[in-house]
Amino acid sequence: MIPPETLDVAPIPGGGELRLVRRDHEYLILLGANSLMSSHRTGSEEALAALACAPLAGRPRPRVLIGGLGMGFTLRAALPLLPRGAEIVVAELVPGVIAWARGPLAHLHGASLDDPRVRLVERDVAEAIAAAPAAWDAILLDVDNGPEGLTIEANDALYQASGLARARVALRPGGVVAIWSAHSDQRFAGRLRKAGFAVEEHVVRGGRAGRGARHVVWIGSAPRRR
Repeated sequence: MIPPETLDVAPIPGGGELRLVRRDHEYLILLGANSLMSSHRTGSEEALAALACAPLAGRPRPRVLIGGLGMGFTLRAALPLLPRGAEIVVAELVPGVIAWARGPLAHLHGASLDDPRVRLVERDVAEAIAAAPAAWDAILLDVDNGPEGLTIEANDALYQASGLARARVALRPGGVVAIWSAHSDQRFAGRLRKAGFAVEEHVVRGGRAGRGARHVVWIGSAPRRR
């Protein structure tokens, strides 16, 4: 077997670094010893997009915020599910991840970043959430391995009561927040409910065709009217 090859290292604002690794035909994004994403395990990222976009059916011009570009699987899965009038903003904090999308991982992203509906910004998704009330029909978060700040400690605030309250304010009536996690967390589900969301917890597979590790996607639905 060909040994893993580190293709690049990307500093994380605030400290730490991500590594892009190729192992045979598989690409991995690693944080220390933690695998954040694999090009061979895309099922749960695609499920995140499908579950978040389903409630938007019938909205002619939905605005969607995706937190975390990664390898682009969530964005690629969302595009065919959203109408021509949609606007999709992808907020990625790490400049190196954006560079990988145009470089060694361009074949995974395909033409998704050139779609006229898509705008990729170098920004903390928490800032985008806090920027304006009632701005989004859906907020998708795939920036950590669960509802805690693994990549950067500041991400903890996204999943605490104050961060969830900001997410609810940022949503339009009937909008949804969708959060990917490698594991279940009933305390987090409880915080979602206390923040005023109707909560669904979906167990999804990391691989395709119902295979791979079990992951979790929470869908928090905001009230239809405020």
